[in-house]
Amino acid sequence: MPTYSQLIATGSYLPERILDNHELSTWVDTSDEWIVTRTGIRQRHIAAEGQGSVDMATRAAERALQQAGLQAADIDLIIVATTTPDQIFPSTACLVQARLGNQGAAAFDVQAVCTGFIYALATADQFLRTGAARRALVIGVETMSRIVDWKDRSTCILFGDGAGAVILQAADTPGILSTHLHADGRYAELLQVAVDESYLQMQGNAVFRMAVRALGDIVQETLAANGLEGKDIDWLVPHQANIRIIQATADKLNLPMERVVVTVGEHGNVSAASVPLALDSAAQQNCFRPGQLLLLEAFGGGFTWGSALLRWV
Repeated sequence: MPTYSQLIATGSYLPERILDNHELSTWVDTSDEWIVTRTGIRQRHIAAEGQGSVDMATRAAERALQQAGLQAADIDLIIVATTTPDQIFPSTACLVQARLGNQGAAAFDVQAVCTGFIYALATADQFLRTGAARRALVIGVETMSRIVDWKDRSTCILFGDGAGAVILQAADTPGILSTHLHADGRYAELLQVAVDESYLQMQGNAVFRMAVRALGDIVQETLAANGLEGKDIDWLVPHQANIRIIQATADKLNLPMERVVVTVGEHGNVSAASVPLALDSAAQQNCFRPGQLLLLEAFGGGFTWGSALLRWV
């Protein structure tokens, strides 16, 4: 009998420090109205002094394990998606593994910026489908405040910190139905942290146009691969970069915003952590029902973009 993977638990962590638009407007020439109108962001969470990606990822992982009723020793694969590791090596995954008390599970990081969690989820799904693992812990975590230029009003308004985690378990019936991953490195210079720079650089208008187009395409690709139409999707769980991009993707599905998980207002863009944070937020509010179809999608630097279609269990 074929093996599939099912998502059985979620967890998340957000730093206590909240930076709202009003406070940010005292740092740079901007305003709450300007930010909300163009992005939908009202606030973002910022890691405390000395708090890093390993700290936040561990907290999110512990909450996912608790929800699943599992111990760290029950996990045999750990994948962390992050573009802001605390150190070059060991990997964030290995450092989280040590914090959790797991020994022996395969552990590594994935770097696809905002699409990182989708890439990590797809990778874990393949491990479970082949029987190479039975339970996987997949984490998206970012300390974006570390690479944001707080004097650049075009980018500092967008990003925040946090972590989200999920646990996948091998099963005889499908949970994750399909995953779809793409990249095009020709556009690297439009969104990057250059070798000779310390801060994120973004050509916002060009990134916006590419994101809308790529996400529209991958939504259609996902539907076609599963013989579905937009009306068959119960929930869209998008990367939380910009409310206008989210609305454009929902329009492609003819999906009302009431069936779209939106956390960008409270979290800002948390890069690889955005999708799992949104997923856990909705799960904690009991938005999802068993059997419902969830479409997860993201777009990020690289450019990278991807989607995952799953049935909620």
